[in-house]
Amino acid sequence: MMKETKICVVGLGYVGLPLARLFSTKYPTVGFDMNKARVDALMQGHDATLEVSDELLQSAIKGGFCCTADIEQIRDCNFYVVAVPTPVDKDNNPDLTPLYGASTTIGRVIAKGDIVVYESTVYPGVTEEECIPVIEEVSGLKFNVDFFAGYSPERINPGDKLHTVEKIKKVTSGSTPEIGRKVNEVYSSVISAGTHLAPTIKVAEAAKVIENSQRDINIAFVNELSKIFTRMGIDTNDVLEAASTKWNFLPFKPGLVGGHCIGVDPYYLAQCAQRYGYNPEIILAGRRMNDGMGEYVANQVIKLMLKKGIQVLGSHILILGFTFKENCPDVRNTKVFDIVKSLREYNLNITICDPWANAAAAKREYGVDLTNKIGNQKFDAAILAVAHTEFTQIDIESYLNKNHIIYDVKGILPKDKVDGRL
Repeated sequence: MMKETKICVVGLGYVGLPLARLFSTKYPTVGFDMNKARVDALMQGHDATLEVSDELLQSAIKGGFCCTADIEQIRDCNFYVVAVPTPVDKDNNPDLTPLYGASTTIGRVIAKGDIVVYESTVYPGVTEEECIPVIEEVSGLKFNVDFFAGYSPERINPGDKLHTVEKIKKVTSGSTPEIGRKVNEVYSSVISAGTHLAPTIKVAEAAKVIENSQRDINIAFVNELSKIFTRMGIDTNDVLEAASTKWNFLPFKPGLVGGHCIGVDPYYLAQCAQRYGYNPEIILAGRRMNDGMGEYVANQVIKLMLKKGIQVLGSHILILGFTFKENCPDVRNTKVFDIVKSLREYNLNITICDPWANAAAAKREYGVDLTNKIGNQKFDAAILAVAHTEFTQIDIESYLNKNHIIYDVKGILPKDKVDGRL
């Protein structure tokens, strides 16, 4: 298996590219993406997501790794890995369109004996009940007779240079026990942290979707605590620091929950539960809490401005950070936009500064204008929304009027320097 394997990774984003690069250290590997501009940039040796360094990428290309948008160049592969996004629509229903598209692509090239492994986050049953039928219809091949499948949920943490793909234990699975062992063999050959072979594809799917749902619920709990303690005049971070001295206390912190996983995956689990006649209460309550935090932050800032006698109408607000997390260019499902939307209702002048975010992507996806430098403008209030390293090294007060508000969403600034924080 290991000597004969030629891998194709479909989808070269935050998940697919690092995985494809890693596979290329052991196997002939081709990365496939429909976005030709993305492919061209990668083949020139630069990853705009910054997940793979130019040095590693260029070394992989020299070693034979290739990225393409040409379907003919992946026809001779026999181990396909799907790493496309799985978003939700405007009503928070799972949107499987990218998965259907990737499955159609694979159906056009898959051959007898080939294996396709899905990494995209889904609810239990999607691989075998939604994706595989597409491949069967397009290819004319029969599942578990002519071709086989597996599921190995992605665990990429965008921007994290410590927990890279090979250092995170990988869950694997296969459509038959034998295929499970083969899938596990391929992954274990490149994942230094090891693998865990789940008994079925559905178990692996379920394991992934509960990982982020668990985090979502825990963050929702501390977000609710933050709202309670703020009303009581108690600093939430002080409370959490004291509580963390107990050995089994879980050290979650309040904040905005965006990104491609934690803010999305619970909706996949919730819809799956509803299909089986169960209405999930805790999962959706956590989602409601976390989805409302952007508006909550905006309202807190307005209240603090009024208390200090700062004229709200026509005031100038500085928002520091727009990506969904620090030191990462990813703006997918960023909840900073919720702060912006809520503040716009007060007819303010808003400046958003983010040296990491792609301004064109932010404009295209959210209709906002970003700057990578604060400039000389004086502001009435500043909101530290994302803890980029650059923001921790500047004197925020120097950009503000004498009478001002500083609100620290991330809880990283000294307490005596801020007017409010989660």
